[in-house]
Amino acid sequence: MKRFLGFVRKEFLHIFRDFRTLIILFGIPIAEIVIFGYVVSMDIRNAGVAFLDLSKDEITRNITDKICSSGFFRRVDDLQSFSDVDKVLKSGRSKAVIIFGENFGHDLISEGNASVSIITDGSEPNSATLITNYATAIITDFNREFSGLSGKGNLLVQPEVRMLYNPGLKGHFMFVPGVITIVLILICALMTSVTITREKEFGTMEVLLVSPLRPVQIIFGKVMPYFFLSFVNVITILLFSWFVFSLPVKGSIALLLAESMLYILLSLSFGILISTVSKTMQQAIFITFIGMMLPTILLSGFIFPIENMPKGYDWVAAIFPPKYFIVIIKNIMIKGTGFIYIWKETLILTLMTLFFIGLSIRNFRIRLQ
Repeated sequence: MKRFLGFVRKEFLHIFRDFRTLIILFGIPIAEIVIFGYVVSMDIRNAGVAFLDLSKDEITRNITDKICSSGFFRRVDDLQSFSDVDKVLKSGRSKAVIIFGENFGHDLISEGNASVSIITDGSEPNSATLITNYATAIITDFNREFSGLSGKGNLLVQPEVRMLYNPGLKGHFMFVPGVITIVLILICALMTSVTITREKEFGTMEVLLVSPLRPVQIIFGKVMPYFFLSFVNVITILLFSWFVFSLPVKGSIALLLAESMLYILLSLSFGILISTVSKTMQQAIFITFIGMMLPTILLSGFIFPIENMPKGYDWVAAIFPPKYFIVIIKNIMIKGTGFIYIWKETLILTLMTLFFIGLSIRNFRIRLQ
């Protein structure tokens, strides 16, 4: 019994002396509880909406004010023509456009009905459905109040809803880009981190060090096979989504593949960085899966819109690369936009890649000396 207690004490000492293990055991579970408790929300708050008011009368202004004062929406732009609708939705600043036709107020009073069009960004089916439901409910409530004030019970504002980019609100329009984003970051990071860590754990890294190869050459020599395999993986997923889900790439395929190569390189460089701070394969696996899987799912905008989260989480989400790549892949695949709409996200991913590569090489050299 005394030997057993001594062994248990030794294991406790090993855990408490390893700072990285303490973070995995205590820090990550706490972070997950906080994320699940406050971030997971399907409600709409401060969703960007633009207005195209061709009537510009008192009734349309009252409806607009009621929508913006509800707390669910915020006005991001006032459009001047129908040609601006596609531009504001492609820019990502607005999730929906509400259009009032000409003579809206006159038609409502004289004929007893008028129509308002709600055009939403269907590339995010969950958000699009919630936005149309909330906007329709607000307009319905206005219609009831207006009918009571006017003394005419037959007045009717009839919303007409149309979805752009994803008219049928099919779930795989959200599922496929999200799967590509998650698979690449997890698999690429895991493979490179485990591969290099295995060499150090098994004691075979010294054999590589006495060879003519430099540390940088060792790193890239191990990364290159996974780079090409991951690129083939992207092509396989795209072909599968095309033949099975009938989800073609509306934008430039060359641009999509180029952005995917950048994201793969970023993921691989992140895996190398994990290997430089991991002493064992087990640590590398824990850091990759537990430290990246939930943030990738919850803070990338894949399922839960970031703008619906409490203030401060948008800053946390900004440090995770999947947030930017999912914007890129949705814009190219679903909206059919070009590089002009995604250059900011591309620049951020490029800077992150250079940062990870530089830090990985520096740490790798320090550990090997």
